Amino acid sequence: MQDRRRFVRWQIDRQAKIKLEGAESFADCHIKDINLKGLQISLGLKIQKDTFLKFNLYLTEETSFDIEVWMVWHKSIDGVNIYGLYFTKIKDSDKEKIYQFTRRYFSKEINKQWWKGLNEEKGGEEMQDRRIFARFPTEFPLSFLDLNRGKEGQAQTQDISAKGIGFLANEELSPHTPLEMWLDIPDKGEPLYARGEVVWSKSQGADEYRVGVNLERADLMGISRVLRTM
Repeated sequence: MQDRRRFVRWQIDRQAKIKLEGAESFADCHIKDINLKGLQISLGLKIQKDTFLKFNLYLTEETSFDIEVWMVWHKSIDGVNIYGLYFTKIKDSDKEKIYQFTRRYFSKEINKQWWKGLNEEKGGEEMQDRRIFARFPTEFPLSFLDLNRGKEGQAQTQDISAKGIGFLANEELSPHTPLEMWLDIPDKGEPLYARGEVVWSKSQGADEYRVGVNLERADLMGISRVLRTM
């Protein structure tokens, strides 16, 4: 039950208000989706890249709270800024406010998403990505070390998010295999280092396997480096 509450991304499409730290008044915003890890929000304000942001989010009179977030991704459509924000500091009591808010105002929609997510999860390969972290297509060289066997390997990334990497390798890697990885980002900096665990591996043909890796921790600075090269 707790995992369901943590990872289901509740599509609410609701107007709200946001007051940045140090601002004198609230600004209008629109929340597309939210969960206990973060939210997707659109607003006219421009948020500085690679920074922690503190603000008060006003959903209703009983659902208003202060949080700290990190901007995981940003895009602009017709002059409107759309952000994927990850909660870096939020009280457990405020997480409960979010949950109760969604159950109270969007119970019918939430129930549909809840059971849809369960059915997709049972489908294995069709499992829905319910995390707040958007996945971005990439094709960067990647070196890895299989910590179980002490064996090195080479691969090429297919997509990346702040919490996971998908890549193509020429050998099968079993689920739960711990990996150390070095991603060669073309920004003239050092290779991006990460640790993670193989979640799934699927054959794509002769000597080619698609691998999904869950990172040990959300690498917010790392994903920022990747996005600047795209």
